[in-house]
Amino acid sequence: MKTLIIYYSLTKNTKFIADLIVQEIGADILELKTKKQLINPRGFMKYFWGGKQVIMKEIPELELLAKNPEDYDLLIIGTPVWAWNFTPPLRAFFINTKLNGKKIALFCTHGGDPRKTLVNMVAELAGNEIIGQIDFREPLKFEKDKVIERAKEWAKNLVK
Repeated sequence: MKTLIIYYSLTKNTKFIADLIVQEIGADILELKTKKQLINPRGFMKYFWGGKQVIMKEIPELELLAKNPEDYDLLIIGTPVWAWNFTPPLRAFFINTKLNGKKIALFCTHGGDPRKTLVNMVAELAGNEIIGQIDFREPLKFEKDKVIERAKEWAKNLVK
């Protein structure tokens, strides 16, 4: 099964999980990048500016995608949680890339409570088959060994 991991990462937690999945199942990877930096990844103000962008449903302009998601059988999509939701780059991806009839798995990374992040992503992906969902609490900070094992096991199960 041809698999693509699609993700956005500001503080490298989501990238860490995406890279683990790639190592485990040998998938291709696509990092979503914005044409302009959305927020500074350091300092407390990132929470304010990131939250504002989510609440206002801002749609940043993405750089041209290096891979076409339509060429893949399985898409694994990851996002950090901002203001209890998925990030603006994911919103832009969902709007600009009409996915239909795909097998999709979702993951998110968060510092507290993911709330409805995954539920909201599922809603954006109507018309596709969601085959898995998982969240990780700050994987670079807490119980890294357990996170690594959990991410790898989840990825293996997706491609069985």
